[in-house]
Amino acid sequence: MKEKIHPQYYPAAKVTCSCGNTFTVGSTKKEISVELCSKCHPYYTGEQRVVDTAGRVERFRRRYEKTEKKS
Repeated sequence: MKEKIHPQYYPAAKVTCSCGNTFTVGSTKKEISVELCSKCHPYYTGEQRVVDTAGRVERFRRRYEKTEKKS
């Protein structure tokens, strides 16, 4: 194996979720920020909620209008 081509590995990297939950994992980054974790993800919690889909419908409508104008 070649020397000095692999990134630094951190066996206790800190992961911080937007809900406030923190835990440690092994990673090549020292700190990681995530939006969802097993404590707040709807699949694991059983809650029914929308997860940040704002803007998708409006973006689709704008693209669809552009294609109709070309026809």
